[in-house]
Amino acid sequence: MKILTIVGARPQFVKAAIVSREIKKKNKLYEVIVHTGQHFDRSMSEIFFQDLEISEPDHNLGVNRLSHGAMTGQMLEKIEKVILTERPDWVLVYGDTNSTLAGALAAKKLHIRVAHVEAGLRSFNITMPEEINRILTDRISDLLFCPTEIALSNLEKEGFKDFGCKFENVGDVMQDAALIFGQKAKSPESLKFNDFALCTIHREENTDNKKKLTSILKALTEASQILPIVLPLHPRTKIRIKEIGYNFKQGALSFIEPVGYLEMAYLLKNCQLVLTDSGGVQKEAYFFKKMCLTLREETEWMELVENGYNFLCGTNKENIVHLYRKLLNEQPRDFEGNLYGDGSAAKKIIESLINY
Repeated sequence: MKILTIVGARPQFVKAAIVSREIKKKNKLYEVIVHTGQHFDRSMSEIFFQDLEISEPDHNLGVNRLSHGAMTGQMLEKIEKVILTERPDWVLVYGDTNSTLAGALAAKKLHIRVAHVEAGLRSFNITMPEEINRILTDRISDLLFCPTEIALSNLEKEGFKDFGCKFENVGDVMQDAALIFGQKAKSPESLKFNDFALCTIHREENTDNKKKLTSILKALTEASQILPIVLPLHPRTKIRIKEIGYNFKQGALSFIEPVGYLEMAYLLKNCQLVLTDSGGVQKEAYFFKKMCLTLREETEWMELVENGYNFLCGTNKENIVHLYRKLLNEQPRDFEGNLYGDGSAAKKIIESLINY
């Protein structure tokens, strides 16, 4: 059986690494890795192949720095050519990026079966590009691998039992990754603090909105006076901060270059608190037993909110600083729950592909 794996962004590399390990254990499975190029610089892609021991991509499409339509269109065209050359039995896509949707569309139009890892997630904010990608990918997939019971329930409510597909809760492959690679964590060379909070900002709804980005930066600057904040700077965020000309004053807000997975694991293991607008980092905070402030009005990971591990604080400066101070002063929470499976998601995914 030949599996064509589509990757293009940081969380996808992490998920693909874990599933690839399981594929290699099966003698009759052969994987072809396609890197769309969506995250194109070394700090956002190449380093993940090294850290997570993924084979070099068999195809690198080099599609990046384009609008959503142009990017998705070029990916669709190029992935189609790869599929026609490789003739896989399955196309395996991850998450909710443009790479995810392009891979699923290309495969389905060529009558190749599609498997979607991290299916069923919903933020219920249709203005988010990620929400559009995940809904459309789910609808045309043959196998849908849900990471949680809430995701499974979403598909049931949307009528997927009548769509001729199969869906199941296998757990989260990023939980697998945290268990395996968290033991290999290494400190970034540029880290200046022993006690710190960790922040990541990359979503367009925040970076491309001057009012929201300015409010977040003001909040982080003030909050960093309470406890220093380390912020690995996404390339797009770096550009937007420069464009708005934000004037940093007091505080200990430390920008560092983007980090690989092993360095990110170190930051997550050693920080006191996480602030993020990333879906993946919200989960990783939980995996590494850290409370999280989500810089959005909604999240696709509602089980974290409902169980008191994650707080939706939006982009309001006063709200962010208030919750930052509040969580730092609270007693540590109990992280003994098991919201994302037992670390065997990749194994379950491969078994389902084989037995479909």
